[in-house]
Amino acid sequence: MLERYFQLKAHNTTVRNEVVGGITTFLTMAYIIFVNPSILAQAGMDQGAVFVATCLAAAVGCLIMGLYANYPIALAPGMGLNAFFTYGVVLGMGYTWEQALGAVFLSGILFIFISIFRLREWVINAIPSSLKLGIAAGIGLFLAMIALQNSGIIVKNPATMVSLGDLSSPSAIYGLLGFFVICALAYLNVTGAVMIGILFVTILSMLFGQNEFGGLVSAPPSIAPTFLAMDIEGAFQISMLSVIFAFFFVDLFDTSGTLIGVGQRGGLLDKDGKLPRLKKALLADSGATVVGAALGTSSTTSYIESASGVAAGGRTGLTAVVVALLFILSLFFAPLAGSIPAYATAGALMYVAVLMTSSLAHVDWDDITEAAPVLIAAFTMPLTYSIADGIALSFISYAVIKLLSGQGKQVGVAVYLLAALFIAKFFIFV
Repeated sequence: MLERYFQLKAHNTTVRNEVVGGITTFLTMAYIIFVNPSILAQAGMDQGAVFVATCLAAAVGCLIMGLYANYPIALAPGMGLNAFFTYGVVLGMGYTWEQALGAVFLSGILFIFISIFRLREWVINAIPSSLKLGIAAGIGLFLAMIALQNSGIIVKNPATMVSLGDLSSPSAIYGLLGFFVICALAYLNVTGAVMIGILFVTILSMLFGQNEFGGLVSAPPSIAPTFLAMDIEGAFQISMLSVIFAFFFVDLFDTSGTLIGVGQRGGLLDKDGKLPRLKKALLADSGATVVGAALGTSSTTSYIESASGVAAGGRTGLTAVVVALLFILSLFFAPLAGSIPAYATAGALMYVAVLMTSSLAHVDWDDITEAAPVLIAAFTMPLTYSIADGIALSFISYAVIKLLSGQGKQVGVAVYLLAALFIAKFFIFV
């Protein structure tokens, strides 16, 4: 049955390879079941309910990707987008977490729309590659700022806005130690480096009496506090437009890059370098975002960590199904997730930040009209605590700089349209 459904022989793989691939992928991304509830809880959401929503959204996304698109690509609530949800939309802009979930839901619907009507290529091609690089780097720096604050390494300062905290404090020591351990393990190609780093810091802090062990296994918490709690009507505001676009754009870029990257690693691309069944893969991703919002979590997206499972032998959707089953099994480890302190996840955030800011290496620094908008995107996201504002300012700067430098014809209509909408948001619909 598995052979017929997943076409294992045609993909030159076996059930064993798929299972190993699934386990490998899960281990490299399982940190999200600890990090996501910790971040969204700061927005006022019930941590236990978010834990369940995280596991279920990931499981549903993986099942759709595996059974419908037949790709070894796993999904879960995305890093960066969860931080933007809490620190940008709720704590920064003052919206309720229910409205933020409504924005996530609408961004998922928009994603489904462009996937069904094959508008993806037009949207992706309309956005300059430099802006994509800048947005990725900006999200990375945004995560780094949050990690440094959560661990007390950076603190508020009335004179300089921020300054160095007390590095001798337990939270700062554990945050840095976790980051160092994760980086070292990643360099040594240790599977599950991020999760090992989080658990290492958590256990160490327990041994020194600075954290309490809440238990290992229990029945899953209730999802009722977040289930269908999204406020869609509240998300239909002009001021929320940039928020919806931010969720949509980041998810679209992240998904497209992941699908191509993992597909290339696993030899899944066709002779033209395109991914077959791309529409199904995009629908799996966008559908998972909609389901995740209904369950009570931020945007669900494809994980680049799937490449580790492909490297271990995964080639078909059976790999994703294995990951889904492991996420379902994780539902019974809620006490462990609740025992993870914020400083234990700070190292993971900083590690992901390093990976995301590496995109700056591909920027054309010799062309100031390309480089300047990149830096605007990269710097404004952490400094304004808003991915949405960073995206908006980068589009405005790109359009204006190109126009003033006589290169206006090189800019697509979509960029001008979005820049105009963002200008209206800042100066008219304040």
